[in-house]
Amino acid sequence: MKVSVEISMYPLNEDFGVPILNFIKSLKNNSKLSVKTNSMSTQIFGEYQDVMSILQKEMEPVFADKMKTVMVMKFINADLDYNFE
Repeated sequence: MKVSVEISMYPLNEDFGVPILNFIKSLKNNSKLSVKTNSMSTQIFGEYQDVMSILQKEMEPVFADKMKTVMVMKFINADLDYNFE
């Protein structure tokens, strides 16, 4: 089953850019995901089991850091990985 996830990450710190970019980079390093970004969110697409296990693995170090971070996610049980260009 394919899923699409929209993620918005909000590190509660003045230096918020670095943690966001590091998280996106870690997601892009997974060949089982398609990852697209824009100025408001990151979208990931893939098989449900792959997406969930990768999110669990990649979110853990973010939350283990002492910096408080909010993550907002929306899931849909559909493959919305298409290009508007």
